[in-house]
Order: sequence, then C-alpha cells, then structure tokens
Amino acid sequence: HQESSHFSHLKIMDQVDLLKTRFGFDEAFNYKEEPDLEAALRRYFPEGIDIYFENVGGKMLDAVLPNMRLHGRISMCGMVSQYNRESSEGVSNLLSLIMRRIRMEGFLISDYSHLYDKYLDVVLPLIREGKITYVEDIIDGLENAPAALVGLFSGRNIGKQVLVVA
Repeated sequence: HQESSHFSHLKIMDQVDLLKTRFGFDEAFNYKEEPDLEAALRRYFPEGIDIYFENVGGKMLDAVLPNMRLHGRISMCGMVSQYNRESSEGVSNLLSLIMRRIRMEGFLISDYSHLYDKYLDVVLPLIREGKITYVEDIIDGLENAPAALVGLFSGRNIGKQVLVVA
C-alpha cells in the first residue's frame, strides 16, 4: 500500500503555510508564482498525485493530468479560472485520463442535499472534538459585501467567507 499524496494549490503564501501546518497537506504551492505548473507539480510530487480536488480548471487542470498517479481520482466542483473568460481555455492532456486510468467526476452540492442532516450528524461532533479544523474570514457589515465578494475571486480571503449583518 503506497502512502497517499494529497495536495491543494492556493494564491497566497499564508494559505500555503496554513494548508501544510494546520490542515496536514503533504505539499502546497502558490500556482500564481510558478512559471511552469507541470514542472512544479513534478517537483512537489515526484511520485505523482492520487487525489486532486478540481476547482480551478484551465491551465491548472492541464498541468495536473500528466502528473496523476495510475488510477488517480479527480473530483470536480468548479473551474473558477473559466467563469469570467470570453472563451473557455481548452485542456490538451486528456489522453492522461486513459493512459493512467484516472477517474474524473464532477458534482454539484445539490446532488447531495438529501444527505445534509446525516452530514451534520457526522461532522459536527468531529468539529467539536477538534478532529476537523476550519478557518473563517469574517467581514462585518452589509456595506462590505461587495469587497468580500471580490475577495473570493481574487484570492484575498482565507477559508470560508462569512459576512456578518447585524
């Protein structure tokens, strides 16, 4: 049994440190600072990646595919790099899905809404026991909502963005 290699990529170096020290990721890197994403992935994960959570898309997904381990798994819930583009960025490394027998599946949170109560029954005790950690970025006041929204898409926030309206 090989040791798993899980990773995430973020835009702010503080988030990289947070992923490695608080959340226990094997590696993390600032993809905005890497001139060659495919080479960065090879450098950080010389044995390859077996689980990848896709929410960026475009060039990032294209760099991940040839760096996946045999029988790797990719869960896709978003492609933020594509949302505001005039035309979509293509992915050219799809042959990796076949050659490495990678399973890639998209999902929407609404697919699992019927399981929400069961989820809370499992997760809330784990949060109370400190076995699941999370970070919230709390912004006060409705007048700050536009800046908070912009922060979500610019990488300024860390963790779950919460807007407190009194």
